[in-house]
Amino acid sequence: MELQIKNLDKRYSNGVHALNNVSLTIPTGMFGLLGPNGAGKSSLMRTLATLQDADSGSVTLGDIDVLKDKEAVRKVLGYLPQEFGVYPRTSAVDLLDNLALLKGFENKSERKQMIEQLLVKVNLWEQRNKAVSSYSGGMRQRFGIAQCLIGTPQLVIVDEPTAGLDPGERNRFYNILSEIGENTIVILSTHIVQDVRELCTQMAVVDKGSVLFSGNTDDALLQVKGKVWEKKVTKQELAKYQDEFKVISNKLVGGQPLIHVFSEERLDGFTKAEENLEDVFFAKLNELV
Repeated sequence: MELQIKNLDKRYSNGVHALNNVSLTIPTGMFGLLGPNGAGKSSLMRTLATLQDADSGSVTLGDIDVLKDKEAVRKVLGYLPQEFGVYPRTSAVDLLDNLALLKGFENKSERKQMIEQLLVKVNLWEQRNKAVSSYSGGMRQRFGIAQCLIGTPQLVIVDEPTAGLDPGERNRFYNILSEIGENTIVILSTHIVQDVRELCTQMAVVDKGSVLFSGNTDDALLQVKGKVWEKKVTKQELAKYQDEFKVISNKLVGGQPLIHVFSEERLDGFTKAEENLEDVFFAKLNELV
């Protein structure tokens, strides 16, 4: 199954052009949607999740017209938004039971079996009777994945899922998403390059509502292969280097700026850097490739 997005456009009443002629083909597996905050990622996710209408364009999930047949989409959709609320004092098992009932699972024994499997899958079975509002951030995100998976969805959308998680919880989350992506279309919307590098073979870079790149992560790396150079400079020199070179990014290493520069030719005084998706990301945003 594929998700086909063609010429999708959305402009808000305040004039913001959130989606500008977006076209993407997303196959089964993990697909990374990478972009800075405000790039249009959440607008695209909300449109795919049937929470808002597009102005024009088309979206199909297999035989389903996503923009017109919203009820059919919701039956096969799992959605974990960036922020989601929970009822206070409601346990994980009771909340999942209510959500499963709302999704049309009326057989009590079937719901019970499904909920047990989901809570085991996300490693929350031992905490099933605790109020979800008392969960840590990582536990709450794992619960969010559990509610996503009610009914074995064909499309799962997760929006900025690892923001604020500690390394241990992030790794648990990676493992769960990777397992889901073996048989399901999973769209991971994030501004964290590491999330895409760890999980996805297919990706897109978006900014200001437009797609800057779409394809295989290996193909993305080829665009900067052998063309990224690095050098440690002083803080006082940083502005001069930014004026003279195509600086992709800079970060402090041991209190001193380490700059990555894009150049087709060897640069004296620089060392060739090992290309990574972060270089691709910033090179695309800065229109260097």
